[in-house]
Amino acid sequence: MKKLVMIGNGMAGVRTIEEILKLAPEKFEITIFGQEPYPNYNRIKLSNILQGDTNFEDIIINPLDWYKENHIQLFTGESIVKIDVEAKTVISDQGHEVAYDELIIATGSKSFILPIPGADKQGVTGFRDIKDCEMMIKSAEHYKKAVVIGGGLLGLEAARGLLNLGMQVDVVHLMPHLMERQLDPIASTMLKAELEAQGMNFLMEKQTVEILGDDHVTGLRFKDGSEVEADLVVMAIGIKANVEAAKNSGIYVNRGIVVNDFLETSAPHVYAVGECAEHREIVYGLVAPLYEQGKVLANRICGLVGEPYKGSVTGTQLKVAGVDLYSAGEIFEDGASTKSIMIYNEFEGVYKKVLTRDNRIVGIVLYGDTKDSTRLYRMLSKKEDISGTAIFQMGNSAEEADDIAAMPDDELVCGCNGVTKGSIVEAIQTQGLTTLDQVSHCTNAGRSCGRCKPLVNQILAHTLGDQFDAAAAQKMSICGCTTLSREELVAEIKEKGLTSVKEVMNVLEWNNEEGCPKCRPAINYYLGMIYMDEYKDDRDSRLVNEKMHANIQKDGTYSVVPRMYGGVTSAADLKKIAEVAEKYEVPLVKLTGGQRIALFGIKKEDLPNVWEDLGMPSGYAYGKTLRTVKTCVGAQFCRYGTQDSMALGIELEKKFERLDTPHKVKMGVSACPRNCSEAGIKDIGFVGVDGGWEIYVAGNGGVDLRAGDLLMTVKTQEEVMEITSAYLQYYRETANYLERTSKWLERVGMDHVQEVLANKETVKALNERMDQTLKKYHEPWKEAIESEEIQDKYYAKHTIKVGE
Repeated sequence: MKKLVMIGNGMAGVRTIEEILKLAPEKFEITIFGQEPYPNYNRIKLSNILQGDTNFEDIIINPLDWYKENHIQLFTGESIVKIDVEAKTVISDQGHEVAYDELIIATGSKSFILPIPGADKQGVTGFRDIKDCEMMIKSAEHYKKAVVIGGGLLGLEAARGLLNLGMQVDVVHLMPHLMERQLDPIASTMLKAELEAQGMNFLMEKQTVEILGDDHVTGLRFKDGSEVEADLVVMAIGIKANVEAAKNSGIYVNRGIVVNDFLETSAPHVYAVGECAEHREIVYGLVAPLYEQGKVLANRICGLVGEPYKGSVTGTQLKVAGVDLYSAGEIFEDGASTKSIMIYNEFEGVYKKVLTRDNRIVGIVLYGDTKDSTRLYRMLSKKEDISGTAIFQMGNSAEEADDIAAMPDDELVCGCNGVTKGSIVEAIQTQGLTTLDQVSHCTNAGRSCGRCKPLVNQILAHTLGDQFDAAAAQKMSICGCTTLSREELVAEIKEKGLTSVKEVMNVLEWNNEEGCPKCRPAINYYLGMIYMDEYKDDRDSRLVNEKMHANIQKDGTYSVVPRMYGGVTSAADLKKIAEVAEKYEVPLVKLTGGQRIALFGIKKEDLPNVWEDLGMPSGYAYGKTLRTVKTCVGAQFCRYGTQDSMALGIELEKKFERLDTPHKVKMGVSACPRNCSEAGIKDIGFVGVDGGWEIYVAGNGGVDLRAGDLLMTVKTQEEVMEITSAYLQYYRETANYLERTSKWLERVGMDHVQEVLANKETVKALNERMDQTLKKYHEPWKEAIESEEIQDKYYAKHTIKVGE
């Protein structure tokens, strides 16, 4: 078996590996080195994370289980520093030396940082990876003034995300118009006006010459002498191919690693793909051409005769809330050979321009209405003669059906993932697909930017004909392994008496008999919620942090957070924590935002011993359960306090600790409306007032900031416990798995929940089911300490390796 090594674990490289596995699954022993400490994720959706629309787990394309299932050895957090093309080996920064028969360089790109004084100060970042997102999110917790340098696609996405994080944002742009490479002045002006209405401030035609501040950035100075204040500076002016390893190894490099039409570099048996590769003097920064390269390279490496890569015409979509925009090809008239077809409706905010030359489309700019983008892009890329063709459709179903029927099978529908109409139709017909979710899961169409989903749905409707059910097609299944929604799955489990994860997947005919990282934890949760007494938790179906009962960190170590009820501790517990930190040489001891003490950098094999030495219960800082109940000192000590917040916080935490919930739940108890414990932005918050407690629900203090809504006011602590128990149980029974209380309440409605909790019999029944559920939980750290079987399976040195 030949040895295939890939440097880089990003979208282009892993897509190439996927294509190779399709063509020759047994041909190669595959090793992948990834600089980041994560599995392959969708970099396109970093802006969605920053804007608060999703979280990291949702953008993972290939989870760690995928590498294991395909026998791929993955080294995360590790870079290749040398390629010996003579000896055919690679050497990592951690000393690993691996031989190869074939080598793929897929190192991607990095943010271009302006070479100006102060660029190395704290508070200056690019916008390229998860680390950059985390830095911006953390900065927004402490600072309020951000400046984004660059008014292109990436810069505007970053600016929108920073606005969502509550920061004031200035966008600095060198040119007189935003996105000048993709938009003409009319569309650019419309975009600027829309983004200004969203809260962005623009400093146009400004050239940054210096970043001000001592150690941390305090502002920017421009060439014209003017300055602007800043606590955070995001450079989003472009990307730079990551070519150091290739360059240092004697492989020919220009702007990128130079490749031919089969992605071969100047060194034998060495290939380059993605943003690090330069093909015909072009380095592509969009995902669609990189996936095209991946298919060509997969054929080449597998020894198959295939078409060469001839370059790509790319399209751009802006992923900023409230903005619908698309651009491809040329955008400016040349005054002689080009002619424009335009629609400009300033009142409705719609602008469409198609540039033609010799009866063929050469450029597209769409603003406000982009439904024609895929069809027009097809005409552009195929160089179709448009004589007598209606350029802009009115959007009626007859036109859409005609267009789908006329679309050739090799038509690219999802540019992000390289999915054609033919592959979608084949999947629908051979796999019996009936929903958009199923098609996306099976073919990858629509799983990146999502712009093609309407077209995918039209293809689904056209292919199924009379069998197409529009409502059912839009139904959200719990994952692509099944057509069942959450409600249908729960009903089937109850009706058929299904009692295990495997039984659910077998009886309900899962497409993937092993399930996936999305559905297995969900099924496990629903089974535990339905069978309160007899269900035995399927630990291996849980997400990794819950399975290990500790939070895994990017270097493979774990954090341990012992329970401190209500944030209250003792000298004895503090002494234990200090002794453990010394004994195990813990690198970081940190106070958390939830008033707890966290120990970071614990080795996996040391976890049971750490837990035993602590002698404290788990704080469940890793689980989909009650995390913490944050409290102020309350009426016992504070002259403003009206209620005993600490006592209530301790009672709440002791009752609901370990309770499985659809997503993590945080609580806060404030003894007065001054809200020192931030009760107003918790999943459930309690505010003491004269004569009782106000109960607030569905708050969220994370990226998607949401103030809690007043659920009701009660008089006694007993009423607080009763209502909280009923509210939590109703959330447990009706929410989708991984649905936060904020999203759940917006979906079901406050009026509905208040109506449920106004019924005394319903509240009583919910409390009874809650109390019954709480009886089944056991302290997980204690179980691990007392069970050699658990220790051998989960905490022995040999069990979880990199890539598992």
